[in-house]
Amino acid sequence: MPHPITLPRDVRLMNTLSVLLGLVFVAMVLAMGVAWLVRQPAFNLTAIRVGGDLMHNNAVTLRANVAPKLAGNFMTVDLEVTRAAFEAVPWVRRAVVQREFPNRLRVLLHEHKAVAYWGSEGDARLVSNAGEVFDANPGDVEAEELPLLDGPKGQAPLVLQTYLGLAPLFEEMDAVLEQLQLTQQGSWRVQLDSGAVIELGHGSLAEVQKRTRRFIDTVTQVASRFGRDVESADLRYASGYALKLRGVTTGEIGDKVDQKKKR
Repeated sequence: MPHPITLPRDVRLMNTLSVLLGLVFVAMVLAMGVAWLVRQPAFNLTAIRVGGDLMHNNAVTLRANVAPKLAGNFMTVDLEVTRAAFEAVPWVRRAVVQREFPNRLRVLLHEHKAVAYWGSEGDARLVSNAGEVFDANPGDVEAEELPLLDGPKGQAPLVLQTYLGLAPLFEEMDAVLEQLQLTQQGSWRVQLDSGAVIELGHGSLAEVQKRTRRFIDTVTQVASRFGRDVESADLRYASGYALKLRGVTTGEIGDKVDQKKKR
């Protein structure tokens, strides 16, 4: 039975090196082929199909904002860069970008749904129904009247949640909550459509709602007794509130308001 022949070490090394060189050559040929292929005119981007929410944007504005930021063709265009370019367009909250072989992109847009203004009066920022603050032209807002919310940076979701929890309470007294502010000290302040400013104090939404409920249940009776509208109120008392009526220099403070209710 013949015995296998063992090749010298230098021969084995040369054979291994030849195989490696052959693989490198094949890889280089493939790389050159791919590079040639992706540069072919057939892969030049010819269209970008945009769908989804297009209430505040059209082809003209999208082209003006996005096209200058795109580079490459169907094979080489950076989808993340493209997505970021679309999301930088006003009103666009999220963009999903996909390739459509052989030379198109498909983009699905999701727009912000504005439910309030954010910041000081005249500020161009808005708050979405997701509690996100975004920049947009206020003239593009469909709703004629939106509340004005304000608070420390990053607190928009909390302020929006509190607004949604308080607005229905003030509607019970035929008032519209026009402004809600969370101060830097963590205290809540509202302004009604009548111009009345009400200090709600600190605390959770449940605690603030409780104080607001106590105020709403008694303020109409107190105001009607004097025949005056509410100018301001301070609910930061443990068992009552301070009240200032238009044209009246003194108010009913703290326990006195609750005592009136009990009589």
